[in-house]
Amino acid sequence: MTARIERVVSEGVVDVDGTEHKVENNIWIVGDDDEVIVIDPARDADKILEKVGEREVLAVICTHGLPDHVGAAIEVASRDEAVIALHPKDKPLWRETWSQTWPDIDMEDDGIFEVADVRLDVMDTPGVTPGGVSLYCEALGVVFSGETLQADGPGKIGGEYPDLNFQLNAIGARLFTLPPETRVLAAHGDEVTVGDLEPHFGEWRISESDDADEGPLTDGTKAAGIRLDPDDDRGV
Repeated sequence: MTARIERVVSEGVVDVDGTEHKVENNIWIVGDDDEVIVIDPARDADKILEKVGEREVLAVICTHGLPDHVGAAIEVASRDEAVIALHPKDKPLWRETWSQTWPDIDMEDDGIFEVADVRLDVMDTPGVTPGGVSLYCEALGVVFSGETLQADGPGKIGGEYPDLNFQLNAIGARLFTLPPETRVLAAHGDEVTVGDLEPHFGEWRISESDDADEGPLTDGTKAAGIRLDPDDDRGV
């Protein structure tokens, strides 16, 4: 069967520095009628598994370890005894949510995952988190960019750039070397293409030494001090 991409959007509340924010997260499902890989399983395992249906989950891939993006990883993976993959540098973030367990696979640059009739190539794209990665699928013409790159530019944490220079280096060296028609499917927001965003790279470079403006949160998370829900202490 031909591979396809499906999106599930989960909604939730996160607490950033004592302020609650409603946020939406994209969960991406890649596969065919028989098997799938789930990317960035945020919060709502029931909603994700409902979309998966009777198909087998081969792997759960976390492009980064921020708490609101791995909140459903264990439940989604456990149904079919799927493996969970995360870059080793984001393991400390993972433990903020799952203090008693570790991911099954340490992802590395140039690693490969296969599902249906396509493959996903792992690309190191740190900056927002130390172990941030993107997943490029040449056959489908898409890159799953996680927190690294979104429709409005480089991703942030709590309205701030943890390391914009590092992040821009990853964007320029890895993501902007992809074909311009490549669809960018991020962990938040709408899709865009590499060609849409690449002309703005110089603007981001100019502003990299400036303090990030306070504005609407693109992801509503912080690497520390976050709760997925005011009544949920797993992410504290």
